Amino acid sequence: MSGWLSSTWPWYVAGPIIGLFVPALLLIGNKVFGISGNLSHICAAVLPRKPDFLRYNWREVGLWNLVFLAGVLIGGFLAAHIGQPHDVAISPATQAALTHLGVHDLSGVAPREIFSWSALLTLRGFISIVIGGFLVGFGTAYAGGCTSGHAISGLANFQLPSLIAVIGFFAGGLAATYFILPYVIGGR
Repeated sequence: MSGWLSSTWPWYVAGPIIGLFVPALLLIGNKVFGISGNLSHICAAVLPRKPDFLRYNWREVGLWNLVFLAGVLIGGFLAAHIGQPHDVAISPATQAALTHLGVHDLSGVAPREIFSWSALLTLRGFISIVIGGFLVGFGTAYAGGCTSGHAISGLANFQLPSLIAVIGFFAGGLAATYFILPYVIGGR
């Protein structure tokens, strides 16, 4: 059993499980899957003086989602500290491109040369972590949800705004990969 839990599941197992999770949430509890909505639930729970849009019963609306978020965080922590280390499978062409840009340590989940506390003090680390994080947060707020909410729940519900958002996510990712990343990481 532990080998099954600690190994990577194939896409044809994990994909349908995630895909069936969305309609199950809708059928059982009329809930929509997503992560970014938790920020408003946390603010509604802890802010002493709230703006009007945060004055709602966060326990009734979002407690289940906060518990889900806690499970994601705990599961990630346990996987990182108890589970066996797994390197991300990167194609040889991508490895060569990243090496050409100056990223040499491709072990782990994210390159430590860019995503670490010490890298935060470098220009490329600051841009990647702080500016990139701000842009992701702004994009999530502007798009009305995160990638999981739009791509999994929104598309499963045939929502046109989610389709537009997902197309925007992919277009933005491609543009960043080919036009922005070489300048940020490679220092061109």
